[in-house]
Amino acid sequence: MTFRAPFPFLLLVPLAAGCRGSSLQGAYEPAADSASGNWDGAADTGDVSTDDTGGSETEDPYFKLPPAATESYVFVANPDRNTVTRIKVPELTVETRDVGEQPTQVQTTGDYRRAVTLNEGSDDISIIDAGTFDVRTVAIRDNFNTMSLSTDGNWAACWYDPDADSAAPSGGIQTFNEVSFVNLETGVHTPMVVGFNPRSLRWSADGRLAVVVSDASLAIVDLTSATLAPQLVPIADDELDAPAAEEVELSPDSNWAFVRQFGTSDIVVVDLHAFIADFVPVGNNPTDLDLSPDGSQVAVMARGAHQLWLFDATDPFATPRVIDTPPDTNYGSVLYADGGQAVLYTNAALVSRFATWDTTNDVMTEHSLVKPVKSMAVSPTGGSLLVFHTQDDDADADGTSPFYGEWALTLVDLTDFRQNPILLPAEPSGYSTSTDGRYGFYLMDGYLFLEVLDFETMLPEEIRLQSAPVFVGTLPETDIAFASQEHDLGRISFYAADQGALDTVTGFELNSEVDHEE
Repeated sequence: MTFRAPFPFLLLVPLAAGCRGSSLQGAYEPAADSASGNWDGAADTGDVSTDDTGGSETEDPYFKLPPAATESYVFVANPDRNTVTRIKVPELTVETRDVGEQPTQVQTTGDYRRAVTLNEGSDDISIIDAGTFDVRTVAIRDNFNTMSLSTDGNWAACWYDPDADSAAPSGGIQTFNEVSFVNLETGVHTPMVVGFNPRSLRWSADGRLAVVVSDASLAIVDLTSATLAPQLVPIADDELDAPAAEEVELSPDSNWAFVRQFGTSDIVVVDLHAFIADFVPVGNNPTDLDLSPDGSQVAVMARGAHQLWLFDATDPFATPRVIDTPPDTNYGSVLYADGGQAVLYTNAALVSRFATWDTTNDVMTEHSLVKPVKSMAVSPTGGSLLVFHTQDDDADADGTSPFYGEWALTLVDLTDFRQNPILLPAEPSGYSTSTDGRYGFYLMDGYLFLEVLDFETMLPEEIRLQSAPVFVGTLPETDIAFASQEHDLGRISFYAADQGALDTVTGFELNSEVDHEE
């Protein structure tokens, strides 16, 4: 691995926290002064505890294989019938086409021109023209179960992910180093060997590069080349004992890749044009890596060091800004909101609190919650926080609380931090928001309702469905939610939140019957 010369680090020394009583509503503000750190892979954490025995943080656990939407259509894969259904909105007219065998995934391109199915039973993908509903099928390598579409809508990539829901190979030989690239315009398929056990793939914002992340290497693919081929860049000193590569982000200028590996004290910064990788220290156990909303900064949570490291996304070797996080909690995830605010939390341990970070002055304020955090989401407008809680309670929980041992969620207003905790009868299984940020929608396992959250009033509402829902989504640029449901011949409901109108299409795999409900 190639190393660049180190830069001097400036580490912030924390002041004593003020107003940090049992209410957890006090502010925690690091000092503005700094002291020199070191360049040996371990940040200078002073007296701050680095006792960090938790596992990985998890993000976005509420994902199932969804229908896919454009502004005018919803596409539903029907694995048992080897078909895909197109439902036109708002007319709710239904058409079905044959695709390959066992289409387990359907996605739409960012430009809404196409839908694409991954057909695991026949080892191919079907490219569907969204407007004409014409279908073209292209063979790929065998036994793949994961698909990603490029942001510009021109490419599909498929590979085998052992952690995916349908992880069992369908038979025959199995390799763990391959990716299939398909040009969605021409239908040309290019298979290639990349690093062992590809975990994820990122597409550059300019549409020129694809970056495949494996534990021990990055494979950089120039999509503008006449012949696609991977350029492998090692990201681990010992590829036989490489740490798990859990996250990767690409800079908006498409020059840099940032890779986070669990249990290390560095991130890996890769020059996507020179094919050079560097270890960059970030403190003990980085557990989250995110781009700021404007793309200017890369934020890395060093959970074991109780620190947040901020790098310039276009100049990653400039001196980073290091902010101490509240020392009594091992916060491991950062979630950006709008208005100069972000949220810190952890779901690697049973912790009933979160912190807000004012990005304009770096003040952090802790807030209590009724239960530990399973997942968090910020509304598209950035004004509301939705906290999904674990069923388990923390060690100090009140056994007489109505939330004790129960599922729950909490709505938080991020302007005045009012909370509305809601007791739930079952575990949430899916979540989506309207484009304008007014409404949130979620489902619960085995519960026959579409749950609606009004982020302005902070009030919930239940919309009864005809059968158990399995996935929820929203149509782009609308407040219309759709919920696919259990039914032998297919059922999907559409709910217009502003109008309070529910329409259900039943039996769409054979024909359609629309029920209108108010």
